[in-house]
Amino acid sequence: MQSFAPSLLRISIALVFLWFGLNQLLNSSAWLAWLPSWMSSLSLLPTTIILLNGLFETVLGLLLLMGFLVRPVALLLSLHLFGIVFSIGYNDIAVRDVGLALATFVVFLQGDDFWCLSRVIKK
Repeated sequence: MQSFAPSLLRISIALVFLWFGLNQLLNSSAWLAWLPSWMSSLSLLPTTIILLNGLFETVLGLLLLMGFLVRPVALLLSLHLFGIVFSIGYNDIAVRDVGLALATFVVFLQGDDFWCLSRVIKK
């Protein structure tokens, strides 16, 4: 059973990112309240920022799900989540996101697992 743990963690985290990413793409206005105030200084519309974030999380979530470029993708997603935690401050959502960021960082540390597309391509 222990040999399945890295794959299960990678796939589970990927599904979380896909859920959030797709929700942002499909209903960007529902996420506007989560934008930090400093983002208003950017020259992009708030919905554009949400859509770009949703696209980022969806594409990288798919790559992680497939097991392609696992280490760089997991590192980017982990840093992304730590950035979100820093921007929203201390609250229950931030505590959850720290756990998800650390789990994603563990995927980065682990690298490719048994069910990764990268392993198939290397052979």
